[in-house]
Amino acid sequence: MPELPEVETVRRVLEQELSGGTVEDVILNRPEVIAHPDGEAFSRRVRGQTVAGFDRRGKFLKMLLGNGDTVVVHLRMTGSLVPGPAEEEVEKHTHVIFRFQGGTDLRFRDPRRFGRIWLLERGEEDTVTGIERLGPEPFDPCLTGDWLRAHCGHRKKCVKECLLDQRIVAGIGNIYAGEILFRARIRGDRPAFRLTAEEWERLAGEIPRCLAWYIEKNEVTPEEYRKSRGEDYRNTPYLQVYEHAGEPCPVCGEILKSKVIGGRGTVWCPRCQT
Repeated sequence: MPELPEVETVRRVLEQELSGGTVEDVILNRPEVIAHPDGEAFSRRVRGQTVAGFDRRGKFLKMLLGNGDTVVVHLRMTGSLVPGPAEEEVEKHTHVIFRFQGGTDLRFRDPRRFGRIWLLERGEEDTVTGIERLGPEPFDPCLTGDWLRAHCGHRKKCVKECLLDQRIVAGIGNIYAGEILFRARIRGDRPAFRLTAEEWERLAGEIPRCLAWYIEKNEVTPEEYRKSRGEDYRNTPYLQVYEHAGEPCPVCGEILKSKVIGGRGTVWCPRCQT
């Protein structure tokens, strides 16, 4: 699943490519992907609108329209949003096409069909996307050790499960939860209530530092992004522990171990993360 760094990469590419463009048509190959309102109302409302820009909230991507409406997209497991020439052959599993004036498409492709798209009209209260339940962004100044401790420090759940709770911090998924904990030298299976104040401070510092580093490493040109079809641009070569079980720790050389925490695979260093 694309996590915050990947969604931020998509946002930056689309901002460069499509801001100021006008949506000439909306083609719905699978109308059920539109979660709100119905497909016909969605197409009618978006058609003819100019794109004012793009925004992100957690793992949600927002396309801001000139009339004040907002198209919200969640890519879920396998979704991708790729701009390109309208004359290109439409790939399998392309469910929605935003056709722009001038011959450019923005295509939403999702083989597993878990991704969803919503339209919020200007001034409409958002009760449909789930964004209203998100915690602060990882870069929010409120995200301190004291804040994390106040919201997680009483829990018996593992600290990794707390990081994956979008109500605590928005945008962190399985990959980056493991990377953050490795950098903070905290084992993911530690019960949250057993962390010390110093460990919460260390964790709060690593969350924005780690994600900012991967956003930087994830930077691609629009041409590179299009060539990858919005999928293979991700920064797998820079991941330090994810999917590296059985290999030497990049810090101390100890062999990395793995286990399942909260139903998710987790890799850690038994020496660095005691």
